[in-house]
Amino acid sequence: MDARTRERLPVLPVPVRSVDRRRKDAAALLLAARDSAPGETFSAAGQTLVRVTPGRSAAAKILAEDPATGQRRDLGREEDHAFWAFAVVEVLRATGIRVEELTQLFHHSLIQYRLPTTGELIPLLQIIPSKTDIERLLVVRPELADVLSTIICRIRDTNGKVPRVPAYDHYERTWLPPSPLLFQRHRGGEYRAISSGAIRKLLTTALAHTGLADSVTVGPLHFTPHDFRRVFITDAVLSGLPPHIAQVIAGHQDINVTLGYKAMYPDEAVQAHLAFLARRRAMRPSDEYRVPTDEEWTEFLGHFERRKVCTGTCGRSFGTPCIHEHACVRCPMLWSDPAQRDRLVEIRDDLIARIAEAEREGWLGEVEGLRVSLAGAKDKLTQIDRRPHKGADVDLGMPTIRNEDF
Repeated sequence: MDARTRERLPVLPVPVRSVDRRRKDAAALLLAARDSAPGETFSAAGQTLVRVTPGRSAAAKILAEDPATGQRRDLGREEDHAFWAFAVVEVLRATGIRVEELTQLFHHSLIQYRLPTTGELIPLLQIIPSKTDIERLLVVRPELADVLSTIICRIRDTNGKVPRVPAYDHYERTWLPPSPLLFQRHRGGEYRAISSGAIRKLLTTALAHTGLADSVTVGPLHFTPHDFRRVFITDAVLSGLPPHIAQVIAGHQDINVTLGYKAMYPDEAVQAHLAFLARRRAMRPSDEYRVPTDEEWTEFLGHFERRKVCTGTCGRSFGTPCIHEHACVRCPMLWSDPAQRDRLVEIRDDLIARIAEAEREGWLGEVEGLRVSLAGAKDKLTQIDRRPHKGADVDLGMPTIRNEDF
């Protein structure tokens, strides 16, 4: 989890800009298509499309076709997905709330608090009890207030009211009473709540266009809703927010949980470590830190060139002699090369034949040494066979539950 957060925190501005650009481009295309007649060509957001007349079953849809590829696109659906992906990213990164808390935000979650000293009105976002059954209030910054007001304006019906829709609670396995949820959209002639599963799909689809690559899978960098929560807490603590305040904002009962979300090293620990290294370097003789000569550097590099042997690579340390008199098959420091497996098989078979000959001739002293070499060769073959092949799946097995565990 810490590695995921360290990888995603520095690049967070990239998906934020990407979803905002895609929202604006999709809205511009939809507006241009509405102003165009069927069969007419229109251009917007750097794209040129042709308005297509929908069939009877899709009369309300706004369809367009790419003249270059012939691909037909539902511009209304694209704009809807782009907008809600933008709304999800903006709310999650600005609040750090859980995905179930996001789906349960409703119109009355926006409240105001007047400071008793100055009389200033502070907008607050009320998070209803979820995982810890504790209600909390978050300060709404201007950027978040603008996003929330945009959402409210979008979901209002023709009467100017926010529709009341039911939602399914996957944790309680029950339907919640209808309420004016913020994350709802028009589907099939009615307003429906956006589920947590739909939110994850929106994020996956939208963030696939950022061009960011995952350092582990080498595929597109994926953000989950909880990644935004970890990034929010990490960024808040690193920016100087006291951990106990971050605990209240995140809704954690234990401050250790909040500190566990902080994925960076504490600055105090880093500075103390650097000071320790400086003090130790000052106490040691200065000649230990001299620049190596050309001969010493050549010898050092040559050691790595000489580490390659016929059946693999020698792992002994620089400047140390071979304690096995170059009997590499017996040496535990040999890292066998899978490409040399056939050679090791030949060595094993040859050792078996030599042991049989020595036993037949009565050379008992030689038999013992050959058996040690045979055991080493078999061990190297076992090490090669245990390594998973590149691209192969590793079967971890299924855990079994014993009766005594209960």
